[in-house]
Amino acid sequence: MNEKALRILEYNKVTELLMNYAHSPMAKSLCKQLKPSTDLIYIKKSGQETFDALSRIYKQGNLTFSGLTDVTPSLKRLEIGASIGAGELLSIAHLLEITLHAKSYQSGNERDEITDSLTSLFQSLSPLSPLCHEIKRCIISEEEISDDASSSLKSIRRSMKQTNDKIKNQLNQIIANQNNRGMLQDSIVTMRNGRYCIPVKQEYRSNFPGMIHDQSSTGSTIFVEPMSVVTLNNELKELEAKEQTEIEKILANLSEQVGFEKDAIASDLSTLVTLDFIFAKASLAKSYNGTLPLFSKEHYIEIKKGRHPLLDKGKVVPLDIHLGKDFSMLVVTGPNTGGKTVSLKTVGLFCLMGQAGLLIPASEGSVLTVFDDVFADIGDEQSIEQNLSTFSSHMTHIVSILEQVTPNCLCLFDELGGGTDPTEGAALAISILTHLHNQQVLTMATTHYSELKLFALSTPGISNASCEFDVETLQPTYRLLIGIPGKSNAFAISKKIGLPDYIIEDAKSRIDIDHQDFEDLLSDLENSKKALEQEQETIRKYKQEIESLQASLKSKKSSFDEKQQELLKQAREEAREIISAAKETADETIRKFNQWQKHPEKGDLKSMEAQRSKVRGKLKDLDSKLAYQPKAAKGKHKPEDFKIGDLVHVASLSLDGRVTTLPNSKGDLYVQMGILRSQVNIKDLTILDEPVITNEKFTKTQKGKVSIQKSATVSPSINLLGKNVSEAVAILDKYLDDAYLSHLTTVTIIHGKGTGALRNGIWQYLKRQPNIKSFRSGEFGEGDAGVTIVEFK
Repeated sequence: MNEKALRILEYNKVTELLMNYAHSPMAKSLCKQLKPSTDLIYIKKSGQETFDALSRIYKQGNLTFSGLTDVTPSLKRLEIGASIGAGELLSIAHLLEITLHAKSYQSGNERDEITDSLTSLFQSLSPLSPLCHEIKRCIISEEEISDDASSSLKSIRRSMKQTNDKIKNQLNQIIANQNNRGMLQDSIVTMRNGRYCIPVKQEYRSNFPGMIHDQSSTGSTIFVEPMSVVTLNNELKELEAKEQTEIEKILANLSEQVGFEKDAIASDLSTLVTLDFIFAKASLAKSYNGTLPLFSKEHYIEIKKGRHPLLDKGKVVPLDIHLGKDFSMLVVTGPNTGGKTVSLKTVGLFCLMGQAGLLIPASEGSVLTVFDDVFADIGDEQSIEQNLSTFSSHMTHIVSILEQVTPNCLCLFDELGGGTDPTEGAALAISILTHLHNQQVLTMATTHYSELKLFALSTPGISNASCEFDVETLQPTYRLLIGIPGKSNAFAISKKIGLPDYIIEDAKSRIDIDHQDFEDLLSDLENSKKALEQEQETIRKYKQEIESLQASLKSKKSSFDEKQQELLKQAREEAREIISAAKETADETIRKFNQWQKHPEKGDLKSMEAQRSKVRGKLKDLDSKLAYQPKAAKGKHKPEDFKIGDLVHVASLSLDGRVTTLPNSKGDLYVQMGILRSQVNIKDLTILDEPVITNEKFTKTQKGKVSIQKSATVSPSINLLGKNVSEAVAILDKYLDDAYLSHLTTVTIIHGKGTGALRNGIWQYLKRQPNIKSFRSGEFGEGDAGVTIVEFK
């Protein structure tokens, strides 16, 4: 691609934006060097990678490569056997951490069994976690090596600390001595040339034998290393040298380990830079809602709702344009600042971005083609240095374009033939466009010349287009209308601004009749197209409304059919159960009557009559089940009607239970229904009467009152989760007494599965209870082996 077109179409500004989304210097360099390609295979591969990265960003969030640096120089030094420093090793460790993070990012796709064009890149990464951990263990920062890097280093540093403490103690004793106070310039310990010293007044230097390391600028103070600490300071220096030697060994050892993996690290670096570059392109596409363009081999362009990426996406008007199918050349006319130049630049920039593997800010289904080159002559190229006028500069550039252009190129001209005599300029423009049209070069040109409008109307394969202008508001709408040439609107604009009518009429009289008729025709065409578009928009809205109603009706019908089938199925099941019960009752009755006929002595009239009454009762029950029963109305109780312990019926669940909490401000309360505890609204509840306990032996004693009171508060289940056997048995013993006194027939003990120890302990206890008829593990829906169902005698 020629550099001038890249500059004119502002492609370089797009790559500058792209650089902002890259993290590493290497990826930023790739962004800056990105150029459009003419290799269709590369273009499709690059575009698909960008699209897949964008899909991952929408699904998993962005992938960061922050802190990634170029470790290639360090790896080259390792190739020749050299050691590298702590900072370089930390950079390699950070690279491996980024590799691990990228690998983890990929694992989300692997769990979903999704593969795309980036999968192989992620799979090629080698995090080398043991090496990374070893580097991080040994090196704390660029200036600090960990004590735990080696046992020798830890021992040396321990000795250094002990020696330091001895030196400080010796010097502190000298400073603290009352006899020395007047001889010292200050009661402090200081460092000179890496050795501990004390500041002594010049006149008392002989009182402190030792080594003099420095003196003050005035000479009144000398810094003396007392003889008593010279040996200790020497030991400290030796230990520091040993420490440095040990650190060099540690770094050499780490360098050797890294050297063994240098190829894998170099591969990781290259892959990470590539991924950083790809995700930068995806992040740029996300910023303007980019889509992947299709590439046609049929040499045509179709852009749907295209938006220039450098303009405010909240203000830019989407552009619809097609070129290459019905016509190979488009002549765009219209007033200044109407959007003609933006349309040119949008088409050219989209082609460059697509061939660079970037997504374009347009609707899905937009089509581009691969051009050998894109040429653009847009803007004022006047050159004072070369003594060229605007017209001469444009013509120089156009001559260069005509020399290089091939049929597989795109040419964009702004104000073709402008800057000179209109008649001659229009003639030149027509000749240039004819030359390009004969070569079948896709071309788009803007103009104000009426001659070019007529040329487009009269030449097959060339179409007019215009940028719409609202005369009422004197503002362009920036909509491109293909098929209709634009009007200058000079008279209408002048009249709107306030130019006197007589001047406008005089101006009109000076225009050629044919030209005036042509302008009127253009006006009629534009008005007709607007009316047609309004009708099409109305039809589109009606169509959408019809489709919405059809979808709603279909959904409701489907829901109705499903509900109908469900009700029929439920009704069949209930009927089958009722018929089966009736059959069993009839069979049992016939069997007994047959026995009485065979052995009359075994049956008396009274027992036969009792059996007949029993059969009649069962049949009555079955008949009531078969009869239609309307649903009971939902409870209409007030919040104050509910008390803890009330027996209620939950309509939505068809279950009875006990109220365990009072209603809140929204009317919600908790109900215990067996082992199920659920929050229910009072609108779904009906308060039931307490069951009347009938027992021939039951008397109204104080104990009886207690049992009635307990029956309102004792839960039909108990939760013993988290208890040991002894704790559980103590709680269970009291609970079973309360439940028995409350006349509960069955209770549920919740103990969980676990190791089974708690369940076994509870079962051993239950075997010894005389008032228990039976107990068993829960069945499916009751809690399985995690609960025990107990039945009282």
